[in-house]
Amino acid sequence: MIELKKVSKHYTLGEEEVKAVSDISLTIKEGEYASILGTSGSGKSTLMHIIGLLDQATSGSVKLFNQNIEKLKDNEISTIRNENIGFIFQSYNLIPKLTVMENVLLPTIYAKHKLDYDVQKRAQELLERIGIGHRADFHPNKISGGQQQRAAIARALIMKPKLILADEPTGNLDTKTGDEILDLLEELNDDLGVTIIIVTHEKEVADRTKRQIYIRDGELVKKY
Repeated sequence: MIELKKVSKHYTLGEEEVKAVSDISLTIKEGEYASILGTSGSGKSTLMHIIGLLDQATSGSVKLFNQNIEKLKDNEISTIRNENIGFIFQSYNLIPKLTVMENVLLPTIYAKHKLDYDVQKRAQELLERIGIGHRADFHPNKISGGQQQRAAIARALIMKPKLILADEPTGNLDTKTGDEILDLLEELNDDLGVTIIIVTHEKEVADRTKRQIYIRDGELVKKY
């Protein structure tokens, strides 16, 4: 499902070359529940951005969903990202002026193809499943952080993605609420078979996943 071969991402900062990711080869199979664990500045977010098609590698090969990404045009990459990848962020990234329901429906507006399901019905079903159906008409500032993250999860699922990337999904939550979010992600992986990758600096969070991938100084390592 995801295959990286000798992937590197380098930046030029003034006269210095920054090696954010160096020579990473990695395979993640369909249906996996994995984590990428590393400290701040380790390259884990850069790696997630490359996998999520938010950034392009400087060198190496990236293959997602049996397609070689480096051979695709920008609009083709955008379509793959919109239709196949759901994102969950630490800061939720909900739009304040939109209701919870409108935030969840947002990705469907950018769909390049006609969807074969009732998006309104699916959105409500997702909100009910994750326990905030009664908050559909609320704006983000009127609900708790945990409820906002649940809304973000529903938004990530609305397009029936093959892959969910969660960047520090419990980072702004208390321990109890964070555990509930991890329980929910585990349930989605078990019940729906969605491939989920969590990016985190917390070993306790990574230990909740079925596979841990360790990164340090832009390189994969065997231990954290």
